[in-house]
Amino acid sequence: MIGLNNYRVGLPMIAGGAAIGFYLASRAAVGPYQSLLSMAGLLLGASCGIVVMVLQRKFRQTSLQVIISGIIGFVLGLGLAELFFNAISGFLNFIPNYIAETMQTIVTIGAAYLGAAIAIEKSPGFSMSSLVRAFREKPRGKSSKILDTSVIIDGRIADICETGFVEGTLVIPQFVLRELQQVADSSDPLKRNRGRRGLDILQKIQKKVDVHVEISDMDFPDIREVDAKLVALAKALNAKVVTNDFNLNKVAGLHGIGVLNINELTNSLRPVVLPGEEMQVFVLKEGKEYNQGIAYLDDGTMVVVDSGRRYIGQTVEVRVTTVLPTTAGRMIFSRLKEEAEAA
Repeated sequence: MIGLNNYRVGLPMIAGGAAIGFYLASRAAVGPYQSLLSMAGLLLGASCGIVVMVLQRKFRQTSLQVIISGIIGFVLGLGLAELFFNAISGFLNFIPNYIAETMQTIVTIGAAYLGAAIAIEKSPGFSMSSLVRAFREKPRGKSSKILDTSVIIDGRIADICETGFVEGTLVIPQFVLRELQQVADSSDPLKRNRGRRGLDILQKIQKKVDVHVEISDMDFPDIREVDAKLVALAKALNAKVVTNDFNLNKVAGLHGIGVLNINELTNSLRPVVLPGEEMQVFVLKEGKEYNQGIAYLDDGTMVVVDSGRRYIGQTVEVRVTTVLPTTAGRMIFSRLKEEAEAA
C-alpha cells in the first residue's frame, strides 16, 4: 500500500502529467476529433505520471549500484541496436518503410530492455571499471601441468585427479614416455615393475579420469637430461611441473617455474596432532632406542612409543609428548597412557 507521503508526491505528479498531456494534445489536434484526442492526451499524460511514480518508489528500494548498472546496460543495448541497424542498412532499403521502422523500434526496445535486465541481474560485478578490465585483460590460456617420471610411477596423481582437484591439461612428454618404457624393459625386476606400474597409471588417467591428457611431441635434442628437458618444456608451454623429485623441484623453482609436489601436498593434508592428545596405535616393531616401540598412523606418520617394546603386535593407547618436523614429514613421540597419567 502506498503511504500518505507517496500520495502527496504521486498525486501532483499524475495531475501534472495529465495536464501536460491534455495541453500538448489540444495544441496538436485539429478537426472534429480534437476533444477526443485531448482526452486521450490527458489519459496518456496521467499514465506517464503513474509510471514515473511507480519507478520512483522502486528506485527508493533499489541500491545505487543496481540503478547505475541498469542505466549502463540500457545505453549499451541502444548502442548495439544502432550498430546492428547500421550493418544491415543496405538490406532495409529493399523492404517497405513501415516494416523497417516497426522492426527497428521493436529491436531497439528489446535490446535496451535486455541490456538493462542483464546488467541489473549481474549488478554486483557489473560496472564501467569491470567492462574496461574485461577489454584490457588478456585471455587466459589453458592451465597445463607437465608430469614427470617420478610422479607417474608414484601413482597418487591418478587418485588426486579423480577427486577433481586437478584442472586443466595434463601434458605427458614423449621423452618421459621413453624413459618409462626403458624402466619397464629393465632387467631388474624392481625397476621393471615400477615402469609397468607407471604405464598402467597413465592408462588409468586416460580412461577413467575426467581430465584432458595430451601427449607432447616437443623435444629438445640439444639437452640430454630429462629434468632439464622438463624445465625447458615448462618454459615453452608456460606450464607447471608435477613431480616428487626433490632436485627437480629446486631446479624448476630457480627458473621461476611453478612446481606441484605430491609429497608436499600429502604432508600438508596430514591431520594436526598436538602434545597432550591421546590416540590408539598398533605397535609394529621395536625402535632404535632402548625399550621403544614403533607404530604408524594411517597416513604413514611414524609414532615412537616410549616403553612400548613389550607391546609389539598389540594396540595401545598413548599420549603425544612431542611432534618433531622432519624432511620426510614429521615424527610423533609418545608414551603409554597409564604411564603418562601416573607421571
